[in-house]
Amino acid sequence: MAVRNLVLFPGDGIGPEAMAEVEKIIAWMNEARGAGFETDSGLVGGSAYDAHGKAISEEDMAKAMAADAVLFGAVGGPKWDSVPYDVRPEAGLLRLRKDMELFANLRPAICYPALAASSSLKREVVEGLDILIVRELTGGVYFGEPKEIIELGNGQKRAIDTQVYDTYEIERISGVAFELARTRANKVCSMEKRNVMKSGVLWNEVVTATHKAKYPDVELSHMLADAGGMQLVRWPKQF
Repeated sequence: MAVRNLVLFPGDGIGPEAMAEVEKIIAWMNEARGAGFETDSGLVGGSAYDAHGKAISEEDMAKAMAADAVLFGAVGGPKWDSVPYDVRPEAGLLRLRKDMELFANLRPAICYPALAASSSLKREVVEGLDILIVRELTGGVYFGEPKEIIELGNGQKRAIDTQVYDTYEIERISGVAFELARTRANKVCSMEKRNVMKSGVLWNEVVTATHKAKYPDVELSHMLADAGGMQLVRWPKQF
């Protein structure tokens, strides 16, 4: 069986504890199933900053880029709240996302029968829930430029973050959502803020065009993001 190279980044906080359990699973898979996993590890986030003043080193980035898969724990914590912005723990995670082109974040929300009574929502609202949130990771306000704080004088400052999306970024994330929908309930709800944001207008246009051109068999609906947040709590099974 082929060898698969995994790089583990435990990170900070609960990350090392969680990754220790992952390592047990990897060891079991190798022993019981002959999975052929070989592992290496690296530092990211606050642990990397403590070691060498960066949120992730070039050496560990090279490991990640060469690996078959990267397993990530968590980054950040109050200990590093005062470090310079560009080397904050979260910068390591953003670097991994950007350089590895990890643009699609898949977040399933499944309510298993044994947990139906444990939710803060009513049982009838969540029982049988099985939805998948597809989140775009490498465009938008996290990476848009300019991103800065400007001194205006007289004790005043101005903070600037820029929301930017190109057509191709919206096409590829919507493509992921439509392809996944075909394996599930065959419907997609796209959420943005087209009523007040130009990026939302473009998002809506591109998702609609992608649907028409390539995925007409998938049911598509649109919703403003704030209304969508409310509907996710009110009746999540509609999605």
